[in-house]
Amino acid sequence: MLLPKLYMLRRETVQSGIGDVPGAVLDALSRRGIETIIRPGESVALTAGSRGIRHIDAIIAGTVRHLKSIGAKPFIVPAMGSHGGGTAEGQRAVLESYGITEEAMGCGIRSSMEVVEIGTTALGTPVYIDAHAAAADHIGVINRIKPHTKLSGKIESGLVKMCMIGLGKREGAATYHRAIERHSWMEIVRSVMDVVLEKSRVRFGLGIIQNSREEIARVEALLPGEFLAGEAKLLEEARSLMATLPFDDIDLLIVDEMGKEISGTGMDATVTGRKDGSSVRVGRIFVRDLTPETKGNAQGIGLADFTTRRLVGKIDFAKLYLNSQTAYRTDTCKIPMTFETDREAMEAALRMAGTGPPDELRLVWIRNTLCLENLAVSEAMLGGKPGGSGLTVAQGPLDIGFDADGRLRSPFEHER
Repeated sequence: MLLPKLYMLRRETVQSGIGDVPGAVLDALSRRGIETIIRPGESVALTAGSRGIRHIDAIIAGTVRHLKSIGAKPFIVPAMGSHGGGTAEGQRAVLESYGITEEAMGCGIRSSMEVVEIGTTALGTPVYIDAHAAAADHIGVINRIKPHTKLSGKIESGLVKMCMIGLGKREGAATYHRAIERHSWMEIVRSVMDVVLEKSRVRFGLGIIQNSREEIARVEALLPGEFLAGEAKLLEEARSLMATLPFDDIDLLIVDEMGKEISGTGMDATVTGRKDGSSVRVGRIFVRDLTPETKGNAQGIGLADFTTRRLVGKIDFAKLYLNSQTAYRTDTCKIPMTFETDREAMEAALRMAGTGPPDELRLVWIRNTLCLENLAVSEAMLGGKPGGSGLTVAQGPLDIGFDADGRLRSPFEHER
């Protein structure tokens, strides 16, 4: 097996995040005059999702403190479709893994998979809301705004999706994903939000934008009537800040790890070129392992071409298939070509990824689709890039090596 030499590239970024995240939360809520909407003694259900948002515990705790300061009675509801195994206990455990506990937040957490139907859209689709949230005087939705790994439109992943799929729990998530088979995503968004705005008690949203280093770049409060237009603008900002691969033509992409806390599809399809309409060509993907944080949910494994028995052995198929059924997807849960060792997987990948000699192979190696500041590439990827796009060659040429068990020696071990 002839392996290409690798070069370690470092991407220099000038972006900086918000230093005082709780202060940014307070400023955002104060600017929108939340105290004029919510009265002392009234209950407020706050959503907490399953995405690994940086400082999400501080963001929710800051929102709780502000609501308490005006005399309101906030509590938290897990809002995450079918994640956490689709159980109330599993969803509470997901929040605990992010440091979101009753003690740390200073308020109760009411976890249930029960929903109530609040209306029907013009498309004939029922609209569901978490039962605990529906019983509150007010609802505040909190979520990161970012491009979605599959859905495309002016609205993708953010406050609106939290209203629909987060608050809708498994029932809502399955209903809307099923509706996509007959209607466009934006048709569904507009019709569901018409019902949510008219018949639910959603009073405000707190939108979070992260930069390419996954730092909090903006915290913006929106009132319900501003959700569609406001989120569309914030999505454009989020898209301009997000990390992407600095190459648009790749023969083989090696990904050390995938997991739900990294992306809804384990590996962000907007990075790997597996989202419809992507301008990035990635011929083959070899994913090596699952993160412990994903708890066996390998959603997105079907978007890879090669993997290891090590990864497949960690899959909790009940969680994976529940997630896939709720998302109404069969492609993302299929198991790719599986090999006992990295060495065998690489042999197959190298045979099937390129058409020329090894020194022409356009190979990129990353830790995961969130960590893109450091990457390893073959010599064929160097032409015209280092020195441009903020890239510098930090090390190389390096030999790709295997240990005695046939496992690749990752250049990103020091990042763990």
